[in-house]
Amino acid sequence: MIEIQNIISILFVVTGIFFMLVGSIGIIRLPDFYSRTHSVSKSDTLGIIFVILGLVIYEGLTQSSIKLLLIGLFIALANPIGTHALARAAYKRKLNPFFSDDEIDEEKHK
Repeated sequence: MIEIQNIISILFVVTGIFFMLVGSIGIIRLPDFYSRTHSVSKSDTLGIIFVILGLVIYEGLTQSSIKLLLIGLFIALANPIGTHALARAAYKRKLNPFFSDDEIDEEKHK
């Protein structure tokens, strides 16, 4: 039984690390601020929640696992709200999103 619990917790942690890796690659590869914040917000929130769930499964039902669940709840609420606030501040400062040349040409002809 312990071995199955360890395997499941390892799978959750590895899945979370994968999502965080994808978010890190998104920061490097995506062209503008809005795309980067979207990538990081979604993937890092999901990745951290998977890692925390993996730790909760590994720990079992203890006081530490309850604290971890509360941390996960806080992250699930705070990370998207913070990202939305950053994107809204960038929009109010008139930070323009990146468009390819084709999209700009189509807008000029309309």
